[in-house]
Amino acid sequence: MRVFVTVVDLGSQSAAADHMELSRPVVSRYLAELEDWVGARLMHRTTRRLSLTAAGSETLPRCRQMLELSTDMQAAVSEPDEAPRGLLRISVSTSFGQAQLADAMAAYVKRYPGVSIDMQMLDRTVNLVDERIDLAIRTSNDLDPNLIARRLTVCRSVVCASPAYLREHSTPQRIEDLSQHNCLTHSYFSKSLWHFEQDGEPVSVPVQGNISANEASTLLRAAMAGAGVAMLPTYQAGVHIHSGELVRLLPQAEPRQMNIYAVYASRKHMPAALRSLLDFLVVRFPQEPAWDLDL
Repeated sequence: MRVFVTVVDLGSQSAAADHMELSRPVVSRYLAELEDWVGARLMHRTTRRLSLTAAGSETLPRCRQMLELSTDMQAAVSEPDEAPRGLLRISVSTSFGQAQLADAMAAYVKRYPGVSIDMQMLDRTVNLVDERIDLAIRTSNDLDPNLIARRLTVCRSVVCASPAYLREHSTPQRIEDLSQHNCLTHSYFSKSLWHFEQDGEPVSVPVQGNISANEASTLLRAAMAGAGVAMLPTYQAGVHIHSGELVRLLPQAEPRQMNIYAVYASRKHMPAALRSLLDFLVVRFPQEPAWDLDL
């Protein structure tokens, strides 16, 4: 079953053989044995590509479930003091992955060398089950109620611009002034309307600009290059504000806060590695994150 799943994921028998350190004849034999056991042909084999038969499409998700169950079984009977091990696939936004999670994962695998981390930098909401993601780091105030979430920390944002941009344009003094500036916007979040809290009241202002992007790292680079005013998460922009590369604007008005969660699909048969990673992240990212200090 593991050979079958690997062939499908990698797209060829030769790639699966290399990945699993098996010979190609052995891979072919295992596939044939699985087909004999199932009683149906699972794959169409041509010289150019492999494709699943109808029986293969039915069998694939069940094989994945069987493999996950075998992993859970091993974790369930392991010694309590045995160090976590195995592969964890994590989905995270590009900005948080680059600014914070990469360093955190380096520290985690140093502590638990038996665990391998596969970080998927994706600026979209993934289906954890379909895409075989063990854990997703999500910034949101509206999570899917069917998923299990463990809150990690708060995500604050700042409005900022480069000194070069501010030398050429007047510095905004009020939230309403942003409508007169070239604002760099996120394609999917608050593209035309920025939300704030001022004096305990929610305030929104329409914005527009000539650059938008579907992830915050690009907006950060554009802002540092002097292209305009950006609303960026503090976990990403804070270091550049401290260095003087960016200037914080409108400190009296705070952009709407969001929460950062670790999201997973099920509490049942949770592998020891995933449990240890969750505990590690809770400590690594406390309620008042270090990146907000002195900002």
